[in-house]
Amino acid sequence: MHKALSTSGDLSLRLIGVKAPEEASTKNGRVNGLIDAASKPFHRPLTWLWRRGFRFLFIFDAVVLILSMSLINFSRFGTNWPTYPLRHYLIGFAIATAIQLSVNYFSGLYERESELGSRPWLPRVSLAMTIGVAMGGLAALVTDRYLMPRLNIAALLIIGTVALTSTRYLSRSMASQRQGPAKLALVGTHSDCALSREIIEADDSPLLIVCESRSMSDLHDSLSFDDLTDVLILDLETMAETPVSRFEQYSEAGVGLHQRIASHETMLGLRSVSQISGIPFTRLQIEALSSHQSRLKRILDISIVLLVSPLLAVVLAATALYVRVNAGSGVIYRQNRIGHLGKDFQIVKFRTMIKEAESSTGPRLSHDSDSRVIPSLRCLRSSRLDELPQIWNVLRGEMSLVGPRPERPEFVEEIAREVPGYRRRHSVKPGLTGLAQVHGRYDSEPVHKLGYDLQYLANWSPVLDVQVLVRTIWVVLTRRV
Repeated sequence: MHKALSTSGDLSLRLIGVKAPEEASTKNGRVNGLIDAASKPFHRPLTWLWRRGFRFLFIFDAVVLILSMSLINFSRFGTNWPTYPLRHYLIGFAIATAIQLSVNYFSGLYERESELGSRPWLPRVSLAMTIGVAMGGLAALVTDRYLMPRLNIAALLIIGTVALTSTRYLSRSMASQRQGPAKLALVGTHSDCALSREIIEADDSPLLIVCESRSMSDLHDSLSFDDLTDVLILDLETMAETPVSRFEQYSEAGVGLHQRIASHETMLGLRSVSQISGIPFTRLQIEALSSHQSRLKRILDISIVLLVSPLLAVVLAATALYVRVNAGSGVIYRQNRIGHLGKDFQIVKFRTMIKEAESSTGPRLSHDSDSRVIPSLRCLRSSRLDELPQIWNVLRGEMSLVGPRPERPEFVEEIAREVPGYRRRHSVKPGLTGLAQVHGRYDSEPVHKLGYDLQYLANWSPVLDVQVLVRTIWVVLTRRV
């Protein structure tokens, strides 16, 4: 099965003839694209490593970086390296390489990408190299020991950028040769499809147009996922009438999804646009966060919790005592919620309602004047302090510090029927706080909260998480409802 996913991390897998695990799809109870593990025992550990973020390009990059640093030293000093023994240089080179590989990973240089409209490597690699070199310099200032001679650093920035860029273009070239031309489906009106086909074929582009369809549903009925590698949607009407679940099916099968840019799309404030034979398009972002972003977000969560843990311990203890005095026993309350990918988990929070609050009414949403809330504990709800025990859910990996707030299963089904696209918020881990909590109100309508949640998914960055956390502190201090 061909997939239009030229990955920067699958070079070694391609060298030994194994498809990247992301390129395999499960269909009719069998796995396509991976050779049977019983006949090829090493495929199972390779798949296990791949799914946990390992890329063989790590090894290639490490070798290239160490060779670059060594060659720079040889060009400057020959075989008589000054001041330190060879062991010192090798340790410094290894540390500098580890720092650079970490920066490369969290810069997305090992993520898979679409073959169509792939971004140039040089700007991305040069930015990652600049950050890595700066971090190495910062480490030298703190420890008062440079990882390499200082003049070598500038040379490494240039030579390392060229070398790492070259390995990625080599990987992309090998992937293209192995997979063959991309198989493109055009989706839109008959006139739009005809015009696009004429432009692409006149450009002698290395693309194979396998289908023209009026809608994504018609395309799904006429072709299997194995028959194409990319879909180019030519109008916004098709986007609007296609369920999100349909796009997710194509994305999970490894098919690239792209939207042509016309006059209306320009009003969306797009930051990057690619082109096919001069036709501008943007890739649809089906996955909320890539794997490196999810891991970076998890590291950020744990780091912040550890940093503020002394203060958290004091606040949690004081709040627990206050709840115990005003509400009696049963300080902690557990409740089922819908989390990442729609999975159930138990949320923990301070109890602010009377015991057995739903014994006679069943599950129902709370509101400002809810009689079930203990009057002296309303301040905890308005300040969100009742949510603090969910730090435990964050440490367990069930939640993140920032993200869409988890909702109860009884309400999710109802809201999902009324609010199109509501389940998309489950594509990331739910949060202790979120954009909807710091900009909206406690009783905001689900459709309005969804707007904030989707904005968060589209614009996530570590900086955005920090901004939301800082604003959350302000909400707590002002006790804004």
